[in-house]
Amino acid sequence: MKNVGGIDKILRIVAGIALIASVFLVPVMNPWGWIGVVPLLTGLFNFCPLYPLIGLNTCKKCEE
Repeated sequence: MKNVGGIDKILRIVAGIALIASVFLVPVMNPWGWIGVVPLLTGLFNFCPLYPLIGLNTCKKCEE
């Protein structure tokens, strides 16, 4: 089941990579940067577990 698509997917992947990169580039943000794993994985797998709970779907092709 996919519920993440389009711009949402791209933004999640970019934000995830940026947050993870901040762990290595800005050591002060070390623990918070690992939160980037969540948007990265939701973007890569096209599924956000929160979306069904709030009734949201950004994957227009997947609405069947």
